[in-house]
Amino acid sequence: MGTIKSPPPVQFFTSIIFSDSGILSEVEASLSALVGAVGERTAFMPFSQSDYYALEMGPDLTRCFFLFEPLFDRERLAGIKRATNAVEQKFSTDGRRMANIDPGYLALEHMVLATTKGYAHKVYLGQGIFADLTLIYANGTYRALPWTYPDYGSNELIPLFNGWRERYKRLSRCQKA
Repeated sequence: MGTIKSPPPVQFFTSIIFSDSGILSEVEASLSALVGAVGERTAFMPFSQSDYYALEMGPDLTRCFFLFEPLFDRERLAGIKRATNAVEQKFSTDGRRMANIDPGYLALEHMVLATTKGYAHKVYLGQGIFADLTLIYANGTYRALPWTYPDYGSNELIPLFNGWRERYKRLSRCQKA
């Protein structure tokens, strides 16, 4: 019989896809109130991997990521996803979102996204939210899985998550001391 123990805390991040950068500072403030200070943000990058959001949010979408400083228990993922959905609603006009916010977390062994959509590889967390195992860490890098969204498995994002993993390792060591 194994010994029951809690896993180490994780570092949360969000992907934000938007059409109008004018709302981003307000979105950041709302997210910081939920998750804590933004420790790092990426530069804006075009979101051109899919036209999934174009009908709702318009063409020529942009994306950025926020990495949050405090480490939290991974059990918070479902609540954070529900809260980011509320932030999306807050920044909606006539039922159309101005921002799509996808929260997730980094752990040493993997990267997980939160979603409201179930599927064979997605584990139900409760509260209508599923955990989507998106990347696993093996042989010195995060690696995509057969179901990983192409952008998350891309040569642009894997190095970002690898760098954030190193930052997470340093932060987790500091919090243990």
